[in-house]
Parts: sequence; structure tokens; C-alpha cells
Amino acid sequence: MNPHVTVSTLREMKKNGKKIVMLTAYDAPTSKLLNEAGVDIVLVGDSVGNVKLGYNNTIPVTVEEMLHHTRAVSRGNTNALLVTDMPYLSYQLSIEDAKVNAGRLIKEGGSQGVKIEGGREFANTVKALVEINVPVMGHLGLTPQAIHKIGGYKVQGKTAQDAERMVTDAKVLEGAGAFAIVLECVPSDLAQEITQKVSVPTIGIGAGPHCDGQVLVIDDLLGLTDGQVPSFVKRYANLKEESLKAVKRFRNEVQNGRYP
Repeated sequence: MNPHVTVSTLREMKKNGKKIVMLTAYDAPTSKLLNEAGVDIVLVGDSVGNVKLGYNNTIPVTVEEMLHHTRAVSRGNTNALLVTDMPYLSYQLSIEDAKVNAGRLIKEGGSQGVKIEGGREFANTVKALVEINVPVMGHLGLTPQAIHKIGGYKVQGKTAQDAERMVTDAKVLEGAGAFAIVLECVPSDLAQEITQKVSVPTIGIGAGPHCDGQVLVIDDLLGLTDGQVPSFVKRYANLKEESLKAVKRFRNEVQNGRYP
């Protein structure tokens, strides 16, 4: 059995040039599968809203829903670092709210860290959480909780001014105590610059090959997602098609009297 991954493990991996593997999970069986496969970080993403709960985006997801799924994922987690997204309005209104909600995800949910979206505007929040022993992962670039402000799912940091701001934001998050930073939908050269300028690991999603690690939504990877997926997604299986075939075979056999 591999040793349990910790935030210290991730720092060593960056130092040694070893790539970090991160995937989402929303239930115990998937969590167990990812651990058996040797995934380093299991993320209980607020993408559960789109992927499992039928919402159009992540904004409606609640702390209680994240707690429910975190508890399930924690039951299947053995070796990976377990991180949970803090949902919209669980940390933006006040630092005290952030401390209470993050503390619940750790204490009640069994998570080992939380992820929050945003840069310098949440530096004090990151610092306050770290001070009460909550490991914090940052998230820059395309931040889905700000989708209405951004105006859609599109690449961020394309102008020199925006790129400079993102580099600064990454450094500020590092200084506030974040143990890693997700870079979502940013140009590859910008992701490379940030990765080189911060001592904490960067985890890319649609940010090119130069980050210290990569993350995907598990349903995208397995081909379970309905409709179009982002261009950066690589489907490693097509389980939706296979599942549909299996269900149709069962239906036909029941209707034709061949099963049981």
C-alpha cells in the first residue's frame, strides 16, 4: 500500500519534478477506485452540481450538499489527499463564515483540505483558515463560481495586464499559506510562468503541460458527460455509450422474456 499523500508530499513532488494526479469524486465507490489507481489528490468538486445534481452551474451548490458528498468520498478514501471545494457564498461574505464552513468540511466531512476560488481578494481568508489548521488550495483563471461576472467559460489571462495580475495573485496566495493552486483555462505560457514563480504546486486544467499536475472531472474522463465537453478534455473511456447499450439489452431481454 502506498503511503498517504499529504501537503508535504505535494511539495516534495514539485521539488523532485514528479507530476501530481488529481481527479474529482462524488461518492465512495469512485473514491475507492481512484485510490486503487494511485491518484494523488481526490477533489470533491462543487462540479457535483453540474455532474450529479442537475444544476446548470456550480452556483446553487450548498455547504450541506458538499458535506454529504465529502462524507461519502471520505469513506472510500485511503491514501489520497482529500480536498473539498467550498461552495459559493460559503466563504465570500466573511472570514468567520469561511472558518465555520471550512471547519465543518474538515471536522464533519472528513476532508483534509479545502479549495477556494479567487486571488488577492481572499488572501486574508486563506491566511485565517491556515491559522486554524485548515489546508487551503487556491484556484485562479476560470473560476466557475464567478461565471456570470466572467461572462462564460472562456480562457482567462490573455492580456498582458490580466496575466500580470494572475501572477501576482498566485504569489499572494502562496504568501497567505495556500499549499497548491489550481490554474483553470489559462494560456500555457502563463501557467508555465506561474509554476516557475511560486514554490507551491500548480494543478492545471486546460492550462497546458507545464503545471506541476493535472486535474479532470472524473465523468469527463470516463465519457459519462452529456453533451459537449471542454476542448482540453481527453476521454479515456466511453462509459455512457456502454452503459446505454447494457440498459437497452436488459430492457429488450425483459420485454422478450429472455431474462431472467
